[in-house]
Amino acid sequence: MTALDELLALERAGWRSLCESTGDEFYGRLMTDDGLMVLVDGSVLDRAAVVASLGQAPPWATFEIREPRIVTLGAESAALVYTGVARRDGTDFVGRMSSAYVRVDDAWRLALYQQSLAGPDGG
Repeated sequence: MTALDELLALERAGWRSLCESTGDEFYGRLMTDDGLMVLVDGSVLDRAAVVASLGQAPPWATFEIREPRIVTLGAESAALVYTGVARRDGTDFVGRMSSAYVRVDDAWRLALYQQSLAGPDGG
């Protein structure tokens, strides 16, 4: 399995957890101790804040990962960049996502996640 396949599997599992309201548990396990999420509203959340916020978040109904690409950052690190399309409460969200992963004890862990709104044309 390639790094792209492995990271896509993790991203899809993360999105599924957000659809099933188990994102707090999933990301609590997946993130590094010093991991951060930078959200579209400009907020920066550490792992504890991510877990707390996802424990209260409404579930997403659907998600799609489009145009995934991988950027090798080092021997034991890589970033997955993609367009995420999700729907919740009748509202669509289209954003550019980047997830930087590092290998810790032979497993991928999320060190940094960032999202930006896609342009009005999805680009």
